[in-house]
Amino acid sequence: MKYTIPQIPPSNNRYIGRTNFREYQRAKREWAEMIAIFCRPRPQKPIEKAVVRLTYYFPTRGRRDPDNYSGKMILDGLTAAGIIVDDSFGHITLELRGEYDRENPRTEIEIDE
Repeated sequence: MKYTIPQIPPSNNRYIGRTNFREYQRAKREWAEMIAIFCRPRPQKPIEKAVVRLTYYFPTRGRRDPDNYSGKMILDGLTAAGIIVDDSFGHITLELRGEYDRENPRTEIEIDE
């Protein structure tokens, strides 16, 4: 399965060590809603074991650390939408990539069983 979200999630640096819990919860809720809208069709039942590949297409070539784009909001959204059973190590293998596309920044989600 391959899904495209026309945005890039915020960097984890935006929330780590900050006290604005409400802002984080709002962003997490927005990403769960985007996953529900853009990730169709869904499997008939949630995938037990999956390889999840997240490719972020950034609008600029700036230096970015992969650990700042861990995919937490995306994985939580995939779980809430019933696409994967759970986002723990026992259920998924996660691969991250960062690319550049000034004209079309986006997040691509690929899921293989």
